[in-house]
Amino acid sequence: MNKLGYNNNYFKYLNAIIAMIFGLFRKKKTAKTPENQPVEIEKTLSPENSVADEQQPQSVDIPDTTAFRQPENATEDKQQPQSVETSDTTAFKQPENVAEDKQQPASVETSDTTAFRQAEKINIPDIESFRQAKQAATPVIQTPEPEPKSEPEPEPAKKSGWFSRLKQGLTKSRDKLGKSLASVFGGGQIDEDLYEELETVLLTSDMGVEATERLLSDVRKRVTLKGLKDASELKQALKEALRELLQPLEQPLVLPEKNGEPFVIMMAGVNGAGKTTSIGKLAKLYQSENRTVLLAAGDTFRAAAREQLIEWGNRNDVAVISQEKGDSAAVCFDALEAAKARKTDIVLADTAGRLPTQLHLMEEIKKVKRVLQKSMPDAPHEILLVLDANIGQNAINQVIAFDDALGLTGLVLTKLDGTAKGGVIAALAARRPIPVRYIGVGESIDDLRPFVARDFVDALLPD
Repeated sequence: MNKLGYNNNYFKYLNAIIAMIFGLFRKKKTAKTPENQPVEIEKTLSPENSVADEQQPQSVDIPDTTAFRQPENATEDKQQPQSVETSDTTAFKQPENVAEDKQQPASVETSDTTAFRQAEKINIPDIESFRQAKQAATPVIQTPEPEPKSEPEPEPAKKSGWFSRLKQGLTKSRDKLGKSLASVFGGGQIDEDLYEELETVLLTSDMGVEATERLLSDVRKRVTLKGLKDASELKQALKEALRELLQPLEQPLVLPEKNGEPFVIMMAGVNGAGKTTSIGKLAKLYQSENRTVLLAAGDTFRAAAREQLIEWGNRNDVAVISQEKGDSAAVCFDALEAAKARKTDIVLADTAGRLPTQLHLMEEIKKVKRVLQKSMPDAPHEILLVLDANIGQNAINQVIAFDDALGLTGLVLTKLDGTAKGGVIAALAARRPIPVRYIGVGESIDDLRPFVARDFVDALLPD
């Protein structure tokens, strides 16, 4: 028993000594690290155990000496963490092994939590793949798009009639005359004061003294015959008097039947009146009547007059006889000879613009007429004077001068849409009643039409 007790005490002492030595060893090792900081033990992570190392803390393999630990050592064991975590294991994570970080998306841009939970279970490399997978899994219901309704094609705007364009072209003249006559025809008795007001209105509308006197005399007669007493009834009497004054001017140009010989029309006028433009419009008008036309570029004085007429010929598909340099009479003669050879129906001869005050220039235009008569004795068959309506009463002086020099057979009154002096046509009817063949109320190729007295008066003085 003594030996056995001795042996037991021996082992107790031996175990105590071993425990003390092991305790001293642990105290020295712990003193080297800062207080309350776990010991960092570096361990190389391999790809196959990186995930396991992160999930399980590293443990130190120490012999079981729990039985030999003293109470003071037990306190140290409680303070000492049983598992030691590495300082930065994230740096050792390989992209293919970090499954947990990649399984949970950083942010899912949807309010559907079910889809997010499904994303945790499915190994999707990134958000875009998750969205593509969701779209692939979601059935797409395609609804047939309604067929676009074909819009009806807009109908082409109908071209307004001639009277509408005439009325629109005379807007300025009508407004000026209408505002002035509104005070005259506003009401009251017909007396001498009323006639004086009417006379003033007619004179300021460029109707001239002769035309105004004739109109007033005619209105007085109508008032007496019809027994008119109210001023409002005077407007109809004025319209009838003006229509009667302008009626002699309504003589449309009648073209002869086709006989194989050309019908020569000679155009005259001052510079800027619109001769060349009127020739282009007349060519279009005669073509619409199934007539062949030839143009003579006889205005060799004005710059670019030849090129302008050639352009009109190209628009209407009409031949143009011209010379770069030459006499106006020679160009017209060559054009007439060409028309006779081609059996052309109509020849429109342009001439240089001449001022009626320059007698030597008027002699040159007389020469054109004489040269045309050498080629064809009865040519020219028509001599038209082109007048700019903007010049007002000066148009009378031009008509008198050109009529005395050439013997005019008709007038072409242009640019009525740009002036308030449309009443000048009444002055022409009173002073020199030469037929007004055509009037122009616009820049369009169809805005030159034969003059009709009733339409002109109705557009100038509407009811």
